[in-house]
Amino acid sequence: MNHSLNPRFIHNFFIISILLLIIRPLFATESLIPTPPAINASSYLLMDASSGKIIMSKNADQAIPPASLTKIMTSYVTEYELSKGNIQLDDQVPISVKAWRKAGSKMYVKEGTKVLLSDLLKGVIIQSGNDASIALAEYIAGSEDAFADLMNKHAARLGMTNTHFVNATGWPSKNHYSTAQDLALLSQALIEDFPEHYGLYAEKSFTYNDITQPNRNTLLHSSDNVDGIKTGHTEEAGYCLVASAFENGMRLISVITGTDSDRARAQESRKMLTYGFRFYETKKVYSTEIVITTQHVWKGQTKALDLVSSKDVYLTYPRGQYEDLSEILELPQYIEAPINTGDKIGKLNFKLGDEVMASTPLIAKAGIARGGFFGNLWDSIRLFFAQLFS
Repeated sequence: MNHSLNPRFIHNFFIISILLLIIRPLFATESLIPTPPAINASSYLLMDASSGKIIMSKNADQAIPPASLTKIMTSYVTEYELSKGNIQLDDQVPISVKAWRKAGSKMYVKEGTKVLLSDLLKGVIIQSGNDASIALAEYIAGSEDAFADLMNKHAARLGMTNTHFVNATGWPSKNHYSTAQDLALLSQALIEDFPEHYGLYAEKSFTYNDITQPNRNTLLHSSDNVDGIKTGHTEEAGYCLVASAFENGMRLISVITGTDSDRARAQESRKMLTYGFRFYETKKVYSTEIVITTQHVWKGQTKALDLVSSKDVYLTYPRGQYEDLSEILELPQYIEAPINTGDKIGKLNFKLGDEVMASTPLIAKAGIARGGFFGNLWDSIRLFFAQLFS
């Protein structure tokens, strides 16, 4: 019997197809993303280090006293100067009376001696030494005030728009402030710009002058995936922590300020990191050498323009929802030569539903010179009518 010609078979097949369409959503798997956990802190932020996506935050742009989180910039400036060859790890750094006398957390260097720059950098990062911070500042810039000016120039370069430093230690001062957002940007730059030094932030202790001090970041001792970055504490700032962790190809940065104890800053930071790793994932979707789109060019020696991203593109999105992301190009309707290599032409948006998850500028992979007279004349005529009837 030929079922394709049987009316009853066709009727039953139609009914079954409709029923499948109706009941399929009932069995579909869905990624459920809960509300972020409540965090007991005055301000906080959780960010993916690769994409810059902020997963959760509160009062992230509110100015706060950064306490010893300041030393992230102190070490960043030191590592920058090392990368430029202006200083060396085996330099012998003289210790001033000011550095030796500074109160607060100490590396316990002695006035009038010289200390290896590599040891001072460990003293800042691991032991949070105020004396080590001042010694580095004076060695690099001549004085702590001049070093603070250098810190502010780096802050401006990194886009830290709500930050101002007046010292290298985080010692309380009226005009010394930052934000959770800015500290996350700084930490992101620290990891990206100087990976050769980042291992120092995971070291659990450091011994100098026969005195061993533990790293105050207790997450290093209790969480296998945490490998940085810095603690801070003053009476005004409360207990603060910038932490970073790496898991399954994803790096997160958490910033928390204004908690009431060492235990609380670690516990609340762990909440954020656990939430981020459990419910989000990050994927590299484009590198800078991948041609994203090729567009027609008017009045050029060549007619095809390859567009690439200006930087590697990483997306952070709710776990399991990568297939739901869409790519939307925003480009000029007509592109005309001349075009220089690297010229920004448009952008690529990544959307999840109606929400723009990320955007990246699109730039010319190669320049296109202006065409000859007759070719341009013909293109001008065609372009006129194309614009007229568009």
